[in-house]
Amino acid sequence: MGSGRIDTRAVGLEAGCALARWLTGKEHMHYGLWAGLEPVAANLGAAQEAYSRRLFALFPEGRLRILDIGGGAGETAKRLIAMGHQVEIVVPSAFLASRCRENAPGAVVHQAIFEEARVTGPFDLCLFSESFQYIQLRDSLPKARALLAPGGAIVIGDVFRRDGGPWLGNPKRVVGGGHVLSVFRKAVEAEGLVIEAEDEVTDEVAPSIDLEQAFFNVLGVGLSGMDRELRAHRPWLRGLAVGVVGRLMGERRRASLVARLTATDRTAEAFRASNHYLLMRLRPAAV
Repeated sequence: MGSGRIDTRAVGLEAGCALARWLTGKEHMHYGLWAGLEPVAANLGAAQEAYSRRLFALFPEGRLRILDIGGGAGETAKRLIAMGHQVEIVVPSAFLASRCRENAPGAVVHQAIFEEARVTGPFDLCLFSESFQYIQLRDSLPKARALLAPGGAIVIGDVFRRDGGPWLGNPKRVVGGGHVLSVFRKAVEAEGLVIEAEDEVTDEVAPSIDLEQAFFNVLGVGLSGMDRELRAHRPWLRGLAVGVVGRLMGERRRASLVARLTATDRTAEAFRASNHYLLMRLRPAAV
């Protein structure tokens, strides 16, 4: 039997896909590049398209066999298939696996974490688009390298922690994340890989943080207003609701959600101070 607790991650993924589809008509779940664009919801689709174009510019030439690691809802795979590539997707969530099969029916979908995924390759390209940070370096780089065909490449688009940045004081609370950049670079060298191309887009990505937090704050205002009215006029109902939510979510997750809805410190500037956002292509070093 289950624990009886709400799976907030699954709920969040489903809500995120629905929101993205409502705003943009697509289920992209990555940040955008905002150069020349006002960071408002109406421009989210254009910013995400700019991100995809910059990421795809790092791909090797020709028709490729691609492993999309952490492929979100399958929107990237759908576009890659339309470009003539063969695509396999690795995604851990049952919900996202179902969205991948719906959005990219031409792709082979593996529902598993990358460390355990039974994929054989070889692949011309292993792609990590905002999934690299969630996998231990001891697992991600060796397995991706082993899956490459001769001449193949690894392309990464993700956030990395700055060496010595302000995030060190409270890493779980400071916006951003990922591997510490210097640690990543040492792991790349130890694995016999070289960074063949690197594009820092931190400033262009950062406005995504302000847009994302503005959305959560809007939700927070609505829920705070409801809480105020219940506290004033139906305190017994409020107490019941708080108790039920606390039981279903757990007190720690409930407190975390409240903090997320009311945060004022998750800003583009805070993101820049603690993180790098990098697009890069890696290949095995020449012997």
